[in-house]
Amino acid sequence: MLTVNAIKNAKPGKTPKGVATAKPYKMGDAGGLYLEVTPTGGKYWRLKYRVMGKEKRLSLGVYPDTGLAEARQRRDDARKLLAEGIDPSEHRKATRTMRAERVSNSFEAVAREWYAKYAPGWHPSHGDRILRRFERDVFPWIGGRSVTDVTAPELLAVLRRIEGRGALETAHRALGNCGQVLRYAVATGRAERDASGDLRGALPPVRGEHFVAVTEPKKVGELLRALDGYRGTLTVQCALRLAPLVFVRPGELRKAEWADVDLDAAEWRYVVTKTRTPHVVPLSSQAIAILRELHPLTGRSRFVFPGARSNGRPMSENAILAALRRLGIPKDEMSGHGFRAMARTILDEVLGVRIDWIEHQLAHAVRDANGRAYNRTAHLPERHKMMQQWADWLDEQRVASLIEAV
Repeated sequence: MLTVNAIKNAKPGKTPKGVATAKPYKMGDAGGLYLEVTPTGGKYWRLKYRVMGKEKRLSLGVYPDTGLAEARQRRDDARKLLAEGIDPSEHRKATRTMRAERVSNSFEAVAREWYAKYAPGWHPSHGDRILRRFERDVFPWIGGRSVTDVTAPELLAVLRRIEGRGALETAHRALGNCGQVLRYAVATGRAERDASGDLRGALPPVRGEHFVAVTEPKKVGELLRALDGYRGTLTVQCALRLAPLVFVRPGELRKAEWADVDLDAAEWRYVVTKTRTPHVVPLSSQAIAILRELHPLTGRSRFVFPGARSNGRPMSENAILAALRRLGIPKDEMSGHGFRAMARTILDEVLGVRIDWIEHQLAHAVRDANGRAYNRTAHLPERHKMMQQWADWLDEQRVASLIEAV
């Protein structure tokens, strides 16, 4: 029988009896278990056994990762299989095969296979959003589960996490994508049914006004180029160029007052009309440049964008909408309010910005665990960075669209 000290003291090139050798030698234990010591010092546990009269070997681990007690336990487990007429080597191969099959049939593996098959037919940004949604919101929780084992309650728990951060529309999209993967699994013979079908009606509907918005990066670039081409008054030109950069409500933009704008601090502070709460809009360098361009014209009036007939009144309610129509941008493609939806979608799904920062910037109610509304200045440094990142991204899309048009 082997001892721990004997195993530790075993030296390469010399047997326990002191006989020099350049070959591997064996140190026997019991029940077919032995330790093989190689000339380079490696120590490997082996089990010698017979099946149908044929002698075979089974590797049981490497010392010291596998100690004496564990090696004996593995030997005993293998001998139990032998007693049941099972070859432990074949059993190990079958187990490894089953594990490999489970990995290949995991929800993540099937989802990535589905994505690879269909993504070439999608716009790149659309495919990127879907993959990011899976990687951020789905795979961490059910990615390792076999597609045959994913249940409706498990899937609902994933969706509830998304809903819980205020991204109900994203939760609905994630449900749709998961359903596509599960139906693909059914079609390819790796699942029997689509569990997402049981969740019909489980998520609350997305309510509220649905304003038309452009959310595809390529379309965004084309839209920005179109806005740059507006040849109306400088006031409306600047309002059109500023709208996507600040994504405030249309009424708040047209009623903006110079007294609330601090160009040196790069901030616009005002009270949200809808909720009567203070709000801060960090201004990107691009937004500041637009306001400095406009200031010589309207800086002496109360409003940043005064009306065409009187400096004492703000721009007409339909001024931006009418300008969009003059540019040939149809009503079913973009609205004045759509800049908010555009920013909300792209900041989340393309740029990967934290949802609570986006919601703060949209002046939506963001509450803590006790139901209290956070201060409107929360995350202000991060929101400054986010607004600059957003403005830079818009510039990139504008340039990309211009290059493609050449």
